[in-house]
Amino acid sequence: MMHKNKDMKNVLKIFSVLSIITIFSACNNGGDTGKKGDVADKKAQLEKLKDEQKKLNDQITKLQTELGSADTSSANKGKLVSASSITEQTFDHYIDLQGHVDADNISYVTPRGTPSQVRALYIKEGDFVKKGQLLAKLDDAVQLQQLQGVKTQLAYAEDVYKRYKNLWDQGIGTEVQLKTYENTVNSLKDQINTLTTGWEMTNVKSDVTGYVEQLNLKVGETFTGMAGTVPQIEIVNASTLKVVTDVPENYLDKIHKGMPVDIKLPDANLEFNSSISLINKTIGLNNRAVTTEAKIPYNPTVHVNQVAQVRIKDYAHPHSIVIPLTVLQTDENGKYVYIISTENGKKVAKKKVVQVGQIYGNNIEVKGGLAVGDQLITEGFQSLYEGQVVTTS
Repeated sequence: MMHKNKDMKNVLKIFSVLSIITIFSACNNGGDTGKKGDVADKKAQLEKLKDEQKKLNDQITKLQTELGSADTSSANKGKLVSASSITEQTFDHYIDLQGHVDADNISYVTPRGTPSQVRALYIKEGDFVKKGQLLAKLDDAVQLQQLQGVKTQLAYAEDVYKRYKNLWDQGIGTEVQLKTYENTVNSLKDQINTLTTGWEMTNVKSDVTGYVEQLNLKVGETFTGMAGTVPQIEIVNASTLKVVTDVPENYLDKIHKGMPVDIKLPDANLEFNSSISLINKTIGLNNRAVTTEAKIPYNPTVHVNQVAQVRIKDYAHPHSIVIPLTVLQTDENGKYVYIISTENGKKVAKKKVVQVGQIYGNNIEVKGGLAVGDQLITEGFQSLYEGQVVTTS
């Protein structure tokens, strides 16, 4: 480029000199014999300038030839492009959704008897508890008082029954009296069992093994199981986890139980390969979606309600021609790309109309129009035309 600029400057300089010569000649031919200078000297000067003009014309011709050769060389070289060879590869299409982590076994602890005031709490949020472990103690004053009263009655009834039994063994008294006291003893024992069961219900125990996920309860508050819409005690068994995802109803014909699912938990930096284990039969009225589940293994860094990125593979073709979406162009005849073809020993751009299939990410599947081995132009395809000479280096 610097060489060309220098040549152009020389040409302009030559033209400037020629212009001076022309002006000088015109002035000389139209001049008067009375003007300064000798006519012979002027003729000699004119001849000298004509010689210089001839040399300058020769230089101009030479430079024009060199510039023409340079331009022809550039045109023959062609437009610089990049290309890659078409190969067969697997094309996968996914439905990208967002879900959340859940647990198979979540226990919302509720009172087994009448709601009552909390006297003691033996857990805190985040604690690990085992099935049957005591979580809280409810007010049991009434139950203990009733139980103690019946126990006193039982002790008296058993004493009376023993006395009548001794008399009966000696042949004194009637069988009816003996049976009456015996039935009284048995009835009081049944009452004690019932009251004991009721008293046991004031001991709040865990039905599952897991972690205390929520604890919205304090000593002195009434334990009803729920504080408004929030559970007072929630225990999660995280040994079996799942990812719950709402799939829009327009995808229902594309999903089925057992489909592969790729799951990523960005906050935990974890990825899992799973499959759909459950598809609900009900479409949500508000979100117009069905709920699906996919199992994931236990991991101590995974938490319930953690955000999950879910990819459901709904299409796969093992032998596809796949091209970058960016190279695809459209005109009145449809979608097309450019490939490199060889004509008369030159590389030229050839327009190929293509039939496309699925799109995923930055790639698109080509159903027709391209063949394995075609040299697809991937860079420099903008403003190309059919038959244009191209180069890759």
